[in-house]
Amino acid sequence: MNSILSDRINQMEESATLAMAKKARELKGQGIDIISLSLGEPDFKTPKHIQEAAKSAIDEGKYFAYPPVAGYQDLREAIAKKLREENHIEEAKAENIVVSTGAKHSIANVFMCMLNEGDEVVIFSPYWVSYAEIIKLAGGVPVLIEGTLENNFKATAAQLKEAMTDKTKAVIYSSPCNPTGSVFSKEELEAIAEVVKSKKDVYVIADEIYELINFTGQHASIGSFSGMFERTITVNGFSKGYAMTGWRVGYICAPLFIAKACEKMQGQFTSGGTGIAQRAALAAISGDQKPSKEMEKAYLGRRELVLNLLRDIPGIKTHVPEGAFYFFPDVTAFFGKSAGKHQIKNADDLCIYLLEEANVSVVTGAAFGAPNCVRLSYAASEEDLKEALSRMKKALGNLK
Repeated sequence: MNSILSDRINQMEESATLAMAKKARELKGQGIDIISLSLGEPDFKTPKHIQEAAKSAIDEGKYFAYPPVAGYQDLREAIAKKLREENHIEEAKAENIVVSTGAKHSIANVFMCMLNEGDEVVIFSPYWVSYAEIIKLAGGVPVLIEGTLENNFKATAAQLKEAMTDKTKAVIYSSPCNPTGSVFSKEELEAIAEVVKSKKDVYVIADEIYELINFTGQHASIGSFSGMFERTITVNGFSKGYAMTGWRVGYICAPLFIAKACEKMQGQFTSGGTGIAQRAALAAISGDQKPSKEMEKAYLGRRELVLNLLRDIPGIKTHVPEGAFYFFPDVTAFFGKSAGKHQIKNADDLCIYLLEEANVSVVTGAAFGAPNCVRLSYAASEEDLKEALSRMKKALGNLK
């Protein structure tokens, strides 16, 4: 029946993180005790004051109609204010903001609006799984520049310069990074900005969705640098820092012509995001930030816990992530080994082995542009993390 489906959907890869999470759920449904470290989803509940804002919005009865396509004006103004005051993007105004149903939707809007067939987008790799597929869906060509374990998985400005061609339309990176947890410093981003500014009509998509989970205390937004506001689309949202994954609220801050284009695109595809969720988002960005700080502190504690447990597993090689809630260890020491029916040729095989033999789900690094690694999320309870790493250590020790 694939001949009935479009080429674009037949050629599209399934999200590896969602696929592994689906497999884990299926096994759980069979009564198997699976510990899932595959999804990038906070295990905290949405803070109470945000929940209460949504309840109040329902009780007021004002937000049941179609919202404005680009988002409610007061939410857009609050986002712009936050970007000016906290991210030092001084040019940010409400008119530059488009609110969408999550940061993923925001990124899709941007690439659908910017790319023509054959346009190239340089991706800092390892990268979030959906970047490449969205780019290809929009007719673009992903061009990867690779950061390695030895340099904390951060590709450099020099690599960017070498990768850019006359077909380069955009550059995309995340900081803090999914899947590695690496954070680009201000100096590293300034060097990247200089390369971008040396080329005409090249834009940066800066994915800052993990901004509030940053252990360096020094988040830098490339859109704040001199001459970069007109070259930058800043992407952010509420899923990670406010534990609001299911509320589906993200946004861009972009030069006005790009913001208007994304509003036009969104108007044809989805219209505005859910009104009640937007009221919750307004409470999140304007209200008490203490819960987010407490979650960040908890993630830092979990990072230390998992770091020590990983270092206790022979064959695992890892760096120390500076943000987000992932580890991205190199697992090549296990390639070529076997246990029972399992032959470990690559990271994909290792993930299946860990799921079936250790009942722990992690995601292959191949999906993120790094086939020697796996991604594991520590957005889980300390009890689950200890048990999961114990199971992994035992299972990996059985490979010979």
